[in-house]
This record gives sequence, C-alpha cells and structure tokens, in this order.
Amino acid sequence: MFVASNPLFRLAPKGQGRPVLVLPGFIASDTSTIPLRILLRQLRHRPSGWGLGRNLGPRPETLQGVYDTLSEMVDIAEGPVPVVGWSLGGVYARLVAQEHPALVEQVVSLGSPFNFATTEKSLLSPLWDYLRERGTFARDQENVDLDQIPVPSTSVFTKSDGVVAWQSCVQSPGRRAENVEVRGSHTGLGFNASVGLVLADRLAQDPGTWRPFEPTRSTSWLYPSES
Repeated sequence: MFVASNPLFRLAPKGQGRPVLVLPGFIASDTSTIPLRILLRQLRHRPSGWGLGRNLGPRPETLQGVYDTLSEMVDIAEGPVPVVGWSLGGVYARLVAQEHPALVEQVVSLGSPFNFATTEKSLLSPLWDYLRERGTFARDQENVDLDQIPVPSTSVFTKSDGVVAWQSCVQSPGRRAENVEVRGSHTGLGFNASVGLVLADRLAQDPGTWRPFEPTRSTSWLYPSES
C-alpha cells in the first residue's frame, strides 16, 4: 500500500506540477484511481481522472471521450501530456498515442493487455470474445498493432496477475519502449509500492529526455528481474 510505504517515496524523484491523465480499468471509474492520483499529487504532479464515469469497454464514444479530455489538457498545458492507464485504460492510452502522438508525452500502462497477437488466454478472454462478436470494440483488433507506439512507453506487468495473461502486457523492447516486472496482483497494481516508484521515476523525467527505468540499489528487490 502507498500509505504504508511512504518512506520509500521520500527520496523518489518529484515532478514540476505538470498534468497527468489517469485512465481506469474495465468496469472501474475514477474512484479506483484515487490512490494513484493522491500519490501523484504528493509527488508534485497534477493528475486528472478521465471524468467519463464507469469504463464499460472500448466503444467509439468512450475513445472519443478520452481524446476530448486529453485534448483539453494539452491545450491548457500547451504541450503533450503523460497518460497512465490501468488495465483496459492502458489499452486506451496506447491507442490514443498511436492515433494522436502529438498529444501524448509518454504512456505508462499497468497490467494492460494491449498485445492482441498473444495466444495466451486469461480470465477476461471470454469477455473480449463476447464484446468482439457483438461489435462493441471501437477498433478492429486484427488490424490494430499496439505493440509499438510512436511515444515513449513503459509497460508494467506482473506474472502473478490473475486476471489478464501477463504475456499480453509485454511489448517489444525498443529505444523508447520497456517492460517492468513487479510483484503483486492485477487488482493491486493501483496500490502497489513498486508501481508507485516506477511512476515517480517515469513522470519526473523532462520531456524529450526519456531513459529506461532503473531501480535504486535499495529498491531493486521489489522487481523480480533485478533480484
């Protein structure tokens, strides 16, 4: 939990009061991202929820709403804005970055199953199939490739996710693309101290100076690939 882990954040890099858009997961609303947004405020950012109510899936009006909200934030900030998306919210973030890269500074996704090419099944697979059959998806998944997007991107995943197949949350590494493994569950990613440290590090970077995440010596135990 963030509250119980406050000492970990005392030396975490701080922001400069810049806006950040935070998108919730499937069936969730802005209420679910309150702990994340509180943490980001403590880290000197200006996070905003999406303001679209409950996330009922990638319908055309939903994606248009994300675009409209982001456009308003960009106008106020006079520049691109970082987007943090939890689960399906991260899929939206990558899709908006793919289609409107001038609006997005970077994407940080948390347990987001954006890699449609994976054959791994998860608890949500029957739901995705149902929505696809009903034509609910705003985009044709077979013709959308979100593995590589034209902005810096960090995909946070956990192999003990329990909801989505972790393989679907992994992107091809690149000059501005990385995967960061953490310990924990899918439903706990919004309260996970190791996720909070990743966000602190990623969002404190100056625009145009992206570099891969590297935990400190004292926090490397939180990240399986570093242990």
